[in-house]
Amino acid sequence: SSENRYLGIWYKQISDRTVVWVANRDRPLPGTSRLELKIADRGILGLFSNRSMIWSSNTTTSGNATAKLWDNGNLVVIDQQERVFWQSFDYPTDTLLPGMKLGRDNLRNKEWYLTPWKSSQDPAPGELTWGADRLGYPENKLRQGASIIFRGGPWSNERFPGVSVFSKSLTFRQFHPIEGTLNSSVHLESWAWVDSSRGWQPVVSFPRGACDTYNICNAYGTCSIDMIQQSCKCLDDKRFVPRNQKGWDTADWRGGCIRRTPLECKNGSEGFIEYPNVKLPDAENTWFNMNMTLEECGTKCLQICSCMAYANPEKNQSVCLLWFDDLLDIQVLPEGSGGPNIFVRMASSELDSQSISKNEGRNRKIVLLVVILGVFLIGLIITTWLCYARRKRNHAKLTMKGEMLNATKSQEEDMELPLFSFSSIANATANFSPDNKLGEGGFGPVYKGVLEDGKEIAVKRLSKNSSQGINEFKNEVICISKLQHRNLVKLLGCCIQGDEKLLIYEYMPNKSLDSFIFDVFSFGVLVLEIVSGKRNRGFIHPVNENNLVGHVWSLYNEEKELPVVNYSSSTYTGGSLNDFTIT
Repeated sequence: SSENRYLGIWYKQISDRTVVWVANRDRPLPGTSRLELKIADRGILGLFSNRSMIWSSNTTTSGNATAKLWDNGNLVVIDQQERVFWQSFDYPTDTLLPGMKLGRDNLRNKEWYLTPWKSSQDPAPGELTWGADRLGYPENKLRQGASIIFRGGPWSNERFPGVSVFSKSLTFRQFHPIEGTLNSSVHLESWAWVDSSRGWQPVVSFPRGACDTYNICNAYGTCSIDMIQQSCKCLDDKRFVPRNQKGWDTADWRGGCIRRTPLECKNGSEGFIEYPNVKLPDAENTWFNMNMTLEECGTKCLQICSCMAYANPEKNQSVCLLWFDDLLDIQVLPEGSGGPNIFVRMASSELDSQSISKNEGRNRKIVLLVVILGVFLIGLIITTWLCYARRKRNHAKLTMKGEMLNATKSQEEDMELPLFSFSSIANATANFSPDNKLGEGGFGPVYKGVLEDGKEIAVKRLSKNSSQGINEFKNEVICISKLQHRNLVKLLGCCIQGDEKLLIYEYMPNKSLDSFIFDVFSFGVLVLEIVSGKRNRGFIHPVNENNLVGHVWSLYNEEKELPVVNYSSSTYTGGSLNDFTIT
């Protein structure tokens, strides 16, 4: 009955005019006004009255622009390449058509939400709004001013069919295939057109009753309808109690519920209790991840002391949603409604055997993974060290062999010391037969052998386990080859092949002097007296006042030991020494 005039969009071929969008809802025109809708300068779509612009699209383009009304009810401004510069779907009024969005665009600082008409005759915006919450995980809320009247719950395809978009700049939900209308009687209604009956059929309406009132039971409280009477109770009577029992006894639910056992967050001993088929709590103070399994979500929550619960709002997607405050506006849904499950954090004493086993199983998996990784790393370190040690040992062997070969080659050139092949020595000793073994010392075993020319030899074979190493072997080759004395066993040559190191001496059949001497030190002093032609007893050096042993030791450290040998000495004419080694 209003005489005001508006630019609007409504359904064609439907007897009851159903207006779905109004352009100038804040600036109505008198019924006598002459109206004109046209493309003005720079591609602006404007509504004019007596040449005055009453409403415009507020977008510009440098090229030619065209306004079109698409079959889905979207009024658009496009250029010659069919690019959309403006569309009415970005400015919904009280009706959410298929393809429209609810949400926000952070880059453009724009929100998509519904506002009802003030009355059936006045399309101006009313006090109510229906749109996405700006904080936490997106969910739609019905507000009257700053007060929340109804909360639709986190976006889910189960309850609100459509497509969700999450990014740093855009967060919205595009709905299909039903129409939603927000009316002035504080109700959000969804309708579907039925061709057979040529009429609108209601799908769902919110709020549906007292239990849909926002947070009516407060923290950790749930609402239920019993005999058409609303009542509140704690989420779990075993683990939660009313904060104010007297108030609850008189239907005063404002205090909500509290835990019987407070959380302490010690050593990960806490766990979770699963509550199925619920309307998830208010998601304003939440954190979410769009690519995380439910098990990973629980582990994440357990690692954060302030995390109170976790859930996956989308059954067919890996979404993790964590709550960091008291759980508000929970509702246990009717049986068979297929609502999501929520996992609420509890103290260890409040966990049942199933929850404990799940928690222990999760902890066992973590411990097992850590142990496996630890064993793998230790094995890798040991293997790397062994390979390094083996390479270092082989390198040292090659270096020692090279040094020995160079030293032996030098001595062979200087003193014409022969090198015997290992095969010839093996043949001479019957492959080092035990029957040919003469004895064994610190250097290794000594074998008797006969060369191909019939000459008898004594072969000293360096033991692989001997404490004497390559340096001792080198010293003996160099020093004994120089100490060619008639009182010493003559060194005939040596052999080096692979790990084998051999010294070949002349063989003395009458045994050696050491078989008659039992004191090792005395034997050494005796050898020194024989070689030098001087007696240790009574010898005092005029400079350092050392005896013979101390004097020779000083010369040896200065590498001047050879002058001690008296090559002209003939005072001793007994047997030769066959196990004399300078080290």
